[in-house]
Amino acid sequence: QVQLVESGGGLVQPGGSLRLSCAASGRFFSINAMGWYRQAPGKERELVAAITSGGNTNYVDSVKGRFTISRDNAKNTVYLQMNSLKPEDTAVYYCNADIRSRMFSSGYDYWGQGTQVTVSS
Repeated sequence: QVQLVESGGGLVQPGGSLRLSCAASGRFFSINAMGWYRQAPGKERELVAAITSGGNTNYVDSVKGRFTISRDNAKNTVYLQMNSLKPEDTAVYYCNADIRSRMFSSGYDYWGQGTQVTVSS
């Protein structure tokens, strides 16, 4: 079985920074793409940032220039560095990973438990 464990959420003032971490554990062959989603009350879940196994990245327009996604393949961990945080960034952030159970198999989506990020004065 595979688990994704998130950490790093919390309360921060506007303009502040947080770094989210998500570590995959369990038995699996490899991790393909990894990403971060968020969902605010009354809103649809949206993809915030994603990173491929080769390091290519994509961001939603609202966070470009402020957020940076990265990964450490040796640690099976993905990070989201969030700078210049705004109140509208407030949401529950969910880690996502496309994980292959064995060589040549297709990936399956796994989700973290979610971590609350609150940006407020």
